[in-house]
Amino acid sequence: MTRRIVLLVAAMAAALLLASPALAQIAAPVALPAAPEPTLGKALAALSGDGKPLNLSLQLLLLMGLLTILPSLVLMMTSFTRILIVLSILRQALGLQQTPPNQVLVGLSLFLSMFVMQPVIGRINAQAIGPYQAGQVGIEQAVALGGHELHGFMLAQTRRTDLALFANISHAKPFANAKDVPFSVLVPAFVTSELKTAFQIGFLIFLPFLVIDLVVASALMSLGMMMLSPTIISMPFKLLLFVLVDGWALTMGSLAGSFQVS
Repeated sequence: MTRRIVLLVAAMAAALLLASPALAQIAAPVALPAAPEPTLGKALAALSGDGKPLNLSLQLLLLMGLLTILPSLVLMMTSFTRILIVLSILRQALGLQQTPPNQVLVGLSLFLSMFVMQPVIGRINAQAIGPYQAGQVGIEQAVALGGHELHGFMLAQTRRTDLALFANISHAKPFANAKDVPFSVLVPAFVTSELKTAFQIGFLIFLPFLVIDLVVASALMSLGMMMLSPTIISMPFKLLLFVLVDGWALTMGSLAGSFQVS
């Protein structure tokens, strides 16, 4: 299991760092891309300086260096960002400062992200990690296949307007189709789309609790109880509403269903 996780992380990291830009016009962003040409071997040969691949020790050192960007991969290339932001907004809407604590929210976001990403992880394991362990493909092809699956997931969640924005900023030439979008353009566009979607969901979650706050504040004002904080009175009502509608199940189900995963 540990070896599979290491190979998965290496595939994600190498796909991000080694993918090269392509030319042409953005087509449908939800189309799964074709696997890019293997470039890991060429990159390792270039690093060696004499055109020969790096030896095993240096390759392991490079792999350990790639593992240091694992937190960035989890945050920026999976469903983790959207889930964590929505849960944080939900806690703020309820008027709870440290309940659930940050550790609980992060852990919940992590495991829900694993649930959402399970089809993608399964395909990476079946098409890249499994054949590599069986000796059917080399590390270069395994990285390319793993990057293809991750590229397809991110592309399905990304808005075309965000892709066009970062393509223009990078002065990239038009892309012929979605598979030609490089990770250097896709990653910032994906993160931007995730932030937009997270705040849209958070706004819809915040509205009913805001109505409760307004009603309670108006009632206190009409009773002349201006020195009493409306938050103290409204919090029990918000918690009661949240429990009665089974808010946690609705929130988790809506978050998991908001991702386009095939």
